[in-house]
Amino acid sequence: MRFGDTPLDEADGAVLAHSVRADGIAFKKGRTLSAEDVAALSAAGIGSVIAARLDPGDVAEDDAATRIAAALQGDHLTASAAFTGRVNLIATERGLAVIDEVINTLNRIDEAITVATVPAWDLVTPRQIVATIKIIPFAVAEDFVAQCETLARAVHQPVRVAPLSAKTVGLIQTQLPGTKATMLDKTTAVLSARLERLDSSLAGELRCDHAPAPLQAAIETHLANGCDMVLVAGASAITDRRDVIPSAVVGAGGAIDHFGMPVDPGNLLMLGRISATPVVGLPGCARSPKFNGIDWVLQRLCADIPLAPADIMAMGIGGLLKEMPGRPQPRTGEDSDKTAPHAPRIASVILAAGQSRRMGETNKLLAMVDGKPMVRWAIEAALASAATPVFIVLGHQADLVRQALADVDVTFVDNPEFADGISASVKRGVAALPTGIDGAVVILGDMPKVGGALIDRLVAAYNPVEGRALCIPTWRGKRGNPVLIGKQFFAEVQDLAGDVGARPLISQYPELICEVDMDDDAALVDIDTPEALGALGD
Repeated sequence: MRFGDTPLDEADGAVLAHSVRADGIAFKKGRTLSAEDVAALSAAGIGSVIAARLDPGDVAEDDAATRIAAALQGDHLTASAAFTGRVNLIATERGLAVIDEVINTLNRIDEAITVATVPAWDLVTPRQIVATIKIIPFAVAEDFVAQCETLARAVHQPVRVAPLSAKTVGLIQTQLPGTKATMLDKTTAVLSARLERLDSSLAGELRCDHAPAPLQAAIETHLANGCDMVLVAGASAITDRRDVIPSAVVGAGGAIDHFGMPVDPGNLLMLGRISATPVVGLPGCARSPKFNGIDWVLQRLCADIPLAPADIMAMGIGGLLKEMPGRPQPRTGEDSDKTAPHAPRIASVILAAGQSRRMGETNKLLAMVDGKPMVRWAIEAALASAATPVFIVLGHQADLVRQALADVDVTFVDNPEFADGISASVKRGVAALPTGIDGAVVILGDMPKVGGALIDRLVAAYNPVEGRALCIPTWRGKRGNPVLIGKQFFAEVQDLAGDVGARPLISQYPELICEVDMDDDAALVDIDTPEALGALGD
């Protein structure tokens, strides 16, 4: 890759490294210069730009990130569209992040390639970002990308999510003379809540004397009742493999896989099994609601991840969980998703209320395009994208449009003021969005060439923290539709008027606009006339 001051006669196809503003030109960094762009720069008296030019054997940043992400992506993850050399792998299920150490190898291949993940075994939630692949410069050598792909594909699913599997769990608490029932009741409540956070449930509790024979009988009762797992909270801590709880497990025909754990609190944990059913001797810290070593074990068991002795022995780094003076207390037993980075929650608002006056007597949204009503193409593009749920605003001939879409999973929004122009529909659609939505892609119902991939590119570009709160598709420097509007503008949307859509916002906040280059002219093609409809297939 060549980088630096680039004469305009060599700038066609180059990628701007620095933004350029002059005489009405406002080209942001990252823009791939077209011949039209170069002509505009020349007309403005600019002789050169700071840019990057790819050489043979280079892979553009988005293509490189996409390829590496595909090689890493395992079960229950979806990949975002690439933007500025970044692809996120996003959880589709609640479960544990399983991360292979090959990530460290990939990060050593070349400084241009970076892969960051959440910590291995983190409990993640749907839409949470589990990994991000970022190419630092504008391009990277093909050899490095291919090396990443080869190493990643040599490992079975280097990054994946192991979904939680609902377990029915039997609890046994042993008693000694003087054991207080209130303490046992509290332990039951704490463990029940701990299991509920893992989508599992306490199927029943038994209490018995702290001795091998009655404990063995209680274990066998839970097994006979079909429990998927048995937890034993002893009145006295386990101190040896031949202590009361291990002896009862062996007496019931089981085996002790491991005793002890390099996690504090949680040292005195016993992991056993009877056939395929785990039996866990709980450390004393299991009676506390605070996050401790038992949570690490239960999380893996509830995600059906095998726990070998080596796995427990590997928990030591980071295993000092005990709260100490001066140390913050981040682990409270609650899920970590409240502060974890998530993919933006973007909805689609499809405008289908217009009167299509220029089309004549025909409602253009119901005109057939390749065997489907035109508006259905917009609906299917939205449903195939990351911008869901989908809301469709109806007005003119609302009953006919609703009938044509009766079988699709969308929310209909009525706009009685449809004759007031596009802004009335935008306002209605945005007002109907549920709480928790970060932005909306406003899609015109008369743009049948717009597909899910185009919408995904807009979603991938959206990042209000980095100043990308209004995302607009472009083709050869010309802006088109749909437009992604961040939630920070939702209140201002309600002040729009006339038939101009979101144009006032776009003109008012140029510093928050992100132009997203597209691969074709789909963002510029809307169908307003019979002639345009007839030419659609040309």
